[in-house]
Amino acid sequence: MQQFPTGVEDNPVVQRAVRHLDGLGDPRFGRTLVRCLDDTLARTIRPMPDGTAFVVTGDIPAMWLRDSTTQMMPYLALMRDDTALQDLVTAVLTRQFRQIRHNPYANAFNAEPSGRAHDPDDLCDDPWVWEEKYEVDSLAFPLLLAHRFWRATGRTDHLAEAARTAGTVISVWRTEQDHERLSAYRFVRANGPRSDTLPNGGRGTPVARTGMTWSGFRPSDDACAYGYNVPANLCAAAALDGTAELARHLHDAELAEDAARLAAELREAAVRHGTVRHPDFGPVYAYEVDGLGNALLMDDANMPSLLSLPLVANVSLTDPRYLATRRFVLSPANPTWYRGSAAEGVGSPHTPEGHIWPIALAVQGLTSNDAAERLGVLRTLTDTDAGTGAMHESFHKDDPHRFTRPWFSWADAMYAELALDVAGLGTRFLWETST
Repeated sequence: MQQFPTGVEDNPVVQRAVRHLDGLGDPRFGRTLVRCLDDTLARTIRPMPDGTAFVVTGDIPAMWLRDSTTQMMPYLALMRDDTALQDLVTAVLTRQFRQIRHNPYANAFNAEPSGRAHDPDDLCDDPWVWEEKYEVDSLAFPLLLAHRFWRATGRTDHLAEAARTAGTVISVWRTEQDHERLSAYRFVRANGPRSDTLPNGGRGTPVARTGMTWSGFRPSDDACAYGYNVPANLCAAAALDGTAELARHLHDAELAEDAARLAAELREAAVRHGTVRHPDFGPVYAYEVDGLGNALLMDDANMPSLLSLPLVANVSLTDPRYLATRRFVLSPANPTWYRGSAAEGVGSPHTPEGHIWPIALAVQGLTSNDAAERLGVLRTLTDTDAGTGAMHESFHKDDPHRFTRPWFSWADAMYAELALDVAGLGTRFLWETST
């Protein structure tokens, strides 16, 4: 069984980053960076007999397609000369691709066909599936990772499986462009809050065709109020941009054309149907729409979010619509933005009111052109870890010792992304765009 790295203490990029961060006068910055990177490698990676890697999200024993992608993202900055880390990402990608092809509507999987499930009474009885909440981002994120890994390392041994999986993804996204007529997907959960199930017999709230692709659930795993999640559609378009580039490298003209065409459709539809005029901020992106005239103006801490569009959706940091949306998101006009005595930032309906998410804080820093703001966010993250040295799912705006999820590897990864970026050694070269 293949063994993977369990720490980064010898990685030269990490060593340079720690020296830079120590030079900023707070030893917590570099110490937390190393702890976050080491914890993911040592505690969340499970080598599998087939050579792949199963990645738990932290204190839940399942592998989320989205979370396992973001957990790997900061390592892309470290692996140009580190073949062991490269092999790890290849193993994660291989498992993700197999999971998607097995069930492209599932968001989280078991390591074996154990039948373990978030709720055993869900409609899905596939023993490999932990949860079958269909989320557009679950398919988009592994494709983003495949493209960025190729750009970061030049490795191509994952491209054939990436292309094969992209065909499955494109087929699903095409089907869900006409969800009402073509989709057989249903999700009903009798136990739990309303956010854990879809209305209308599991079909979701009504939608009209717009050119966007439908999603049952948000990246938070909460049900969509309206079926077209705008940041997820823009993220899907970016994933398809990368897929088209990989396909051209493989001389697969048909896949390249299919991916590029669908990317253009999703992007154009998201801009046309997902833009609303706010009385104070002007044209901004809505979080969700239904094509029937309804729009939800908010943001969610989970990615893809409106705040994260430059990071995951090929949207320029200087795009006027993004900047207006950013001003809205980081203001009291956004119902999920909170300001307290400990911090201010974006939260989520998924967690208690008044709770700020470290993921959203890290995204705020990463998507800022202001070096002082990036450093300030890094300091806020270290100031609000409740003395644990770990990032949590969320913490109360007035008391960081009131937090949710003591072990949440995605949040650790986002701290690492930001800390590396503050040191000038992060993944910005893989996602920043001027177009």
